[in-house]
Amino acid sequence: MILAPPRPGIYVRGTETVDQILKAALDVLIDEGADAFTLRRIAARCDMKVGNVSYHFPRKEMLIQVMLDELVESYGSVLDQTVRKPGLTAEERLRRIILLCLDDIQTKRTTHLFTELWALANHSDFVADRVRAFYQRVHDAIGEYVAQLNPALSPDDVHSVALFISASMEGSTPFLGHGKPWAHKMPAFTALAATSFIHLAKTVTPHDIAGLVRETA
Repeated sequence: MILAPPRPGIYVRGTETVDQILKAALDVLIDEGADAFTLRRIAARCDMKVGNVSYHFPRKEMLIQVMLDELVESYGSVLDQTVRKPGLTAEERLRRIILLCLDDIQTKRTTHLFTELWALANHSDFVADRVRAFYQRVHDAIGEYVAQLNPALSPDDVHSVALFISASMEGSTPFLGHGKPWAHKMPAFTALAATSFIHLAKTVTPHDIAGLVRETA
């Protein structure tokens, strides 16, 4: 299970006040967007004074750090329960990760949250680093099974394939995510993605990747 580091700030983990602040912060980002993500707006959302919020989280970047750390922890738990169960083949594990990611993209939380996190990242190197670190966990999880399915690939090739799979899925969000124009097409997209990504992971060669790189250079 992927464990999050201790929460930054001045509080005891799991206290009611801190959990209220974190929930309010998440709700503001999902429902109102990055422009509304201020300590003042978060305080209003959870019916607290700004000073109470800033006591626990002096900067909103701390809130984002904790939110992402806890997302990593929650996704780690889901992976433990559905992907890392004993007795599954590497192919089935990769298939389950793909299905989990695309199913998650269909939720309002994920569709809105990560769109707004990237918006915040455009204005904050700290947030950008945290978001990149989050996605690196996703790439690593995918890469683990790509490497098992295709031992001929170098670690760099494995990362390239994992990044391609992850980016292709995340790139579907503005088109197929919650409330998006072609959301009804997600079942077909998911079926195509699972089949094609697994085939790619099993059959792509270092020569293929090197050749494609040369062709596009």
